[in-house]
Order: sequence, then structure tokens, then C-alpha cells
Amino acid sequence: MLDPAAAAFINHLLRGASWARDELEHFSGKTARFEVMPLALSLTVLGSGEVAPAAADAAPAVTLSLTPGLMLRLAARDESAWREVGIAGDTAFASAINHLARNLRWDIEEDLSRAFGDIAAHRMAESGRTLRRWGEQAFLNTGRSFAEYWTEERPLIASARDLDDFNRTVDELRDDVARFEKRVEKLLNRQVAPIPDA
Repeated sequence: MLDPAAAAFINHLLRGASWARDELEHFSGKTARFEVMPLALSLTVLGSGEVAPAAADAAPAVTLSLTPGLMLRLAARDESAWREVGIAGDTAFASAINHLARNLRWDIEEDLSRAFGDIAAHRMAESGRTLRRWGEQAFLNTGRSFAEYWTEERPLIASARDLDDFNRTVDELRDDVARFEKRVEKLLNRQVAPIPDA
């Protein structure tokens, strides 16, 4: 049930990006399996560069394993999240999927304009972008507030200034200990010096 819906959406995106279809054509006939526990999705690349739900007995050329949290990070365009995706099989195919996922964009404004007209679509898309920016800013502000609380109010985390002070104090202590050791060594050498014969 999930496979046909996912294939239809992906094909909708691919139809607006000939470069993406051209890239996928190189993997015609290959199947990619996406495992996001507890769900799994298998899609086969067609000769046209589009995708279709894989046959039940199709062996995947590549399997990509993700967690739900990782899916959210990928949706938020977190580039570092791709390094955490588990990949088994054809790495060239996985690399192409990674490239498509990072660069294939849904032109939602274009789709909305077909249903509501250009002006309404533009306003709805702009409202969505504004809401997304507001959400991102709220997330950043909340993170900063927690960081400030944990470093200033309830110090669970050391601030950069405190770490610098600590490092400077450790360096001074190390230098003082080294000087003290040299003084002790000089004193011991003086006491052990042989007494000249009379």
C-alpha cells in the first residue's frame, strides 16, 4: 500500500526534473529497499528513469536502513545525517539515491497554482515558508535558552570562558610544578655534593 503511493509521489517529482530521470536510467531494472522500522519500501527503477513498486520476489540491489529520527533529519536537509544511513549493496546506486534526495525539490507552488491559481498558490507557499522559518528560529532560540540555562543558571555544561580559565590555570600549575621540581633537584644536588679532601 505504501509502495504505490511513494512511487507516485517520487515520479511526480521526477517528471519535473529530467536530469534526475537521466541519472536513474543508469540503474534501470535495479531495486532499492528503504527500511524505516517498522516499515519497508521497495522500488524498482524503470527504463524511463521513473520508479515502480518492486515485485514481491525482487532482490534489492541496495538496502538503505534509517531510523525515524534520521528520516526527520534528512527531511530537514541535515547533510550530516546521510553519513548515518546504513547501506548494504550497490554503493553507486546508493550514491545516486543520495544525490537525488539532496537535490530533487518539490515545487509545491507550481502544484498549488494548478488547483488554486497563481496568486493564491504564491500566498500559500509564502505562508508555508514563513511558518517554516518561524519554526526554525523558535527551535534555535529554544536551544540557546537551554544552553544558557545549563551553563549559567544550573551549570551542567561548562561555558567556553570557564573552559579557557580552567585550561589556563592547568597550564600555570604545570609550569609551577616544573619550576618547583627544578629547584628541588638543585637543592638535592647541593646536599649530595662531595666534600673536598683536606
